[in-house]
Amino acid sequence: MTRFIYIISLLLFLFSCTKLDNAPQGIIADEQLNTPENIDKLCIAAYSGLGNDWGFAPYASLWVTGSVRSDESYKGGDGVGDQDFINAFEVFTLNRIDNWAMDVIWYRLYVGIKRVNLAIAKLNATDEQAFPAKGTRLAEMRFLRGHFYFMLKILFKHIPYIDETVLPEAYSLVSNRALTNDELWNAIEAEFAYAAEHLPDVQDEVGRANKWAAKAYQARAVLYHAYTQGDDDNTVTGIDAAKLNQVISLCDDVIASGKYALSSDFAHNFLTAYENGPESIFAIQFSKDDGTPVGRLATGDFLNYPMNPEYGCCGFHMPSQHMVNAFKTSAQGLPLFDTFDNTDMLQGDDFLTYTFDPRLDHTVAIVGHPYKYEPDFVFARSWLRAPEVYGLYMSMKETVAASDPSFKKMPPFMSSSKNQDIIRYDDILLYKAEALIELNRQNEALPLINLVRQRAINSTGLLKQADNSSTSNYHMAIYVPGVNCTWSNDFARKALRWERKIEFSMEGWRFFDLVRWGIAAETLNAYFAKEKTRRPHLNVANFEKDKDEYFPIPLNQINYSSGLYEQNPGWERF
Repeated sequence: MTRFIYIISLLLFLFSCTKLDNAPQGIIADEQLNTPENIDKLCIAAYSGLGNDWGFAPYASLWVTGSVRSDESYKGGDGVGDQDFINAFEVFTLNRIDNWAMDVIWYRLYVGIKRVNLAIAKLNATDEQAFPAKGTRLAEMRFLRGHFYFMLKILFKHIPYIDETVLPEAYSLVSNRALTNDELWNAIEAEFAYAAEHLPDVQDEVGRANKWAAKAYQARAVLYHAYTQGDDDNTVTGIDAAKLNQVISLCDDVIASGKYALSSDFAHNFLTAYENGPESIFAIQFSKDDGTPVGRLATGDFLNYPMNPEYGCCGFHMPSQHMVNAFKTSAQGLPLFDTFDNTDMLQGDDFLTYTFDPRLDHTVAIVGHPYKYEPDFVFARSWLRAPEVYGLYMSMKETVAASDPSFKKMPPFMSSSKNQDIIRYDDILLYKAEALIELNRQNEALPLINLVRQRAINSTGLLKQADNSSTSNYHMAIYVPGVNCTWSNDFARKALRWERKIEFSMEGWRFFDLVRWGIAAETLNAYFAKEKTRRPHLNVANFEKDKDEYFPIPLNQINYSSGLYEQNPGWERF
C-alpha cells in the first residue's frame, strides 16, 4: 500500500537549545520515507501534532475541555448561542454523543498517534549505523505517544490503544474495551518509562523531550492511575499507596536532576521573554514569520482575546465569579476556604478593600487593572463582549499584549507564538505533595506547598499601576503550623487542592483534578447552585455522577467502528 504524508511547515518547535526547523517539503511516497533524513522529518511531523490546535475544538489548549467544564470559568463570547457546543460542555445537561467538537478532538489526537506510529515503524526498520539517533528518536516518539494517549484517556476513559504494529486499515478493528481501565493506564505509563530509560538528560534542540520530561509525565500518569476507578463506573474507590510512592520517587528524580526550579516571578510562565525558562519541563513551541501563511500560532486560544481595537475578537474563556472570589485571603494571608464565595468581588475599590493572593492579577483581566503587565494598557468594560451574561472578567494567562513580538492577527482572529507548557516544575512539586498527603506524610508536603506559595508572594513586581502603586491589595502568607494553621492531614489535603486551584487557574487542569480526586459531582453541583443566582445561563446546569466525568465516545467513532466501540458508562441512553 502506498502511504503519503504531508511534511508540515516548520514542523513544531519544542524544548532545549535550538529549534526544530524544517521548510515545507510537499508530498512524498512511502518508499521515499526510508532514508534517515526523511525518517527524522517524520519524527518532527509527529512533534507538530502536539500543537495542531484550532480554537473551536482545541486539544492542546485545555480551556474548552478542562476549564469551561469546571468551576473556574464560563464559556464567554456573545451569549449561549455563540459556539453553543461549548455551552453544552459548560452546563453538561445539553451535551450529546453527536457533539461534533468531541469527534474532532478524538480524531486529531489519533492523527497525532498515527504520525508517531508511522515514525516508530520506520525507525524500527532502519539501521542504527545509518541513523545514529535512532534510539533517541524512538524514545521521543514513545514520549509523544504517551502524551496523546494520556489526553485521550482523561477525556474519554475507554479508548482503543493502537501501536505501530497495527496497520491503519485495521484501526477500526481494535475495540475501545480491548484493554481495561487499569491496563490502559499501564500502557500509557510504559510509554513514559521507556522514554525515561532511553532519552538523554539534555537535548541539543529546543522542543525535544528529555529524560526528565519523561519522568515528570510518568509521575503525572501514575498519580492519575493511583486513584482507583472501575471499568463500568467512574467512582473513585481507593488510592493505591504503591503508586503514590512511585510518584514520589519519580518527582524526586526530577527535583534532584537540578535542571529545573520555580521561576523567580510567576509572571514569567506566561510571557514570551521568559520561554523555556527554569520552570518549563516540556512545552509546545509555536512560531510566526516562519515562511508559512500565518505561522505555527497557538490557535487553540484564538477566541480568547478582548474586544478592544488592539485585538477585536472574541471574548471567550471568562473567569467565573466563584474563581475570582477564590483569590481573596484572610487577615492571616491564607485562603478563605469556606467563606471566600460569600461576597462578590466586582471592580474598583473591591480589590483594594479586601486582600488577595497576587496570582489574581497574573490570571484575571479586571476592569481598571493593567492588561498583561502594561501599566498604560488598562482593561476596560468596553473590552468585554457580553458582560450582562458572563460578567466582568477575562482570562489572561494564554494571551499576550498587543505589543508583544509574538502577537499576530489572522482576521477576524488573532493569536501568538507564545509557548504552551504541558508540564512545569510547579506541577512536580504539587504532585509530590499530593502523594505525600495521601500517604499521611503531610509534614513532608508542607515545605513543597510553601515553596509554591512563597514564589507567589514574591511575584508582585510586575503588578503595578501607572503610578507604581500595587494593582490590588496583596496579602499572602505561607502555612506555619501552630501559628496560622493546624497542619492536620485533612487540612493539608484541603490546602494542596486549593493550591492547585489557584496556581493553575484558567489553565484547564481543574476539571481533571476534580475527576481524579473523585469529587467532581459534589464540587460542580455546589458551584452551579451558587452560580445560578449570578448567571442565569447556568440554570440548566447539572453534573451527573458516573457519567459526566468523561466525554461520551463520539457517535461518529462508534459508527466508524461499525458498532465495535462500546459507549461510556452513563451515556448509553443518549
